[in-house]
Amino acid sequence: MRSMTVTRIDVLLHPDSVLDVRTATDLARRALDAREVAGDVLVTDDVSTATGDAVVVPAPGGAVDLGGDGRCVVRVDFGLAEPDRAPNLFAHIRGRGLDGLRYAVDRVFHHRLHPAEVVRYGEHWEQRVEVRRCGRAGAPAAALVHGGYWREAFELDSLDAIAIDLLAHGFDTWNIEYRRPAAHGWSTTTADVEAAMGVVDADTVVALGHSAGGQLALRWAADHRPAAVVSLAGVLDLAVARTRLLGNSAADVIDEADSAASPRARLPLGVPTVVACATEDDPNLNDIGREYVDAARDAGDEVDHVEGPGGHFAVVDPGSEVWADVVRSVQDRLR
Repeated sequence: MRSMTVTRIDVLLHPDSVLDVRTATDLARRALDAREVAGDVLVTDDVSTATGDAVVVPAPGGAVDLGGDGRCVVRVDFGLAEPDRAPNLFAHIRGRGLDGLRYAVDRVFHHRLHPAEVVRYGEHWEQRVEVRRCGRAGAPAAALVHGGYWREAFELDSLDAIAIDLLAHGFDTWNIEYRRPAAHGWSTTTADVEAAMGVVDADTVVALGHSAGGQLALRWAADHRPAAVVSLAGVLDLAVARTRLLGNSAADVIDEADSAASPRARLPLGVPTVVACATEDDPNLNDIGREYVDAARDAGDEVDHVEGPGGHFAVVDPGSEVWADVVRSVQDRLR
């Protein structure tokens, strides 16, 4: 495995972009401490003041002056700004509020820890897969589908941590990005997942999807029969998601004419399945997940049900009990 040393990440805050500098500073400092990375939090958006890699919150409507000096720079906008595709910008975290600072620090950290190769499956900037290889010939591939209730704010960076963790367990990882339905339509989203999965280069493929990505992963698996499929707090029953208005009616973006969309309606999938839930997650998601396990088993599918403590992101946290159990279940399925 390739790896690089994470030496320093400075966080730069334009004063006009934060209501209270102390709040943003405290959050940024906690994010740096969590990764045990050195760095300063500075009230400016001038990248030249950073002595290491940088997370930058620019002025409202402003740009980030990168300078092209080779450092890793991640832009953060607390609202859902237009995507910044500047060539020297590594990533743009947007629409996640102040928590975007934590995600941005993690994005730099994971990039420096184990850089990914970018494989493109189309011309749009979102049509890409970040590939990391474990270095073992013939390794199985873990294809990762991120969540975010099918909205634009969340991207593949939310699965960087497990993409790297799976390398140590002997998997190559293919972390896919795809266009979201609000901007591009539901058929585009499903076509992107199909195309992204099509570039995964391995004899053995396991598809893992988090949250809304669980729905997309199981939808794909029902048609393609991978070695196994994993729902990580997945939205597996769209009828219930619509009725209970999950994610502020997030499922309304899904074309109801797509009869293949809901994994619950596709049973049996005919694919060995792992369904993971975190006990402090949204009880509606746990209710959906537990009922899906019973229904899938009744339909004849082989299903492992994994539960453990934590919230919605515990299932994609390499340090959690539930993630360790997910990995063990997947490995057992491949033996």
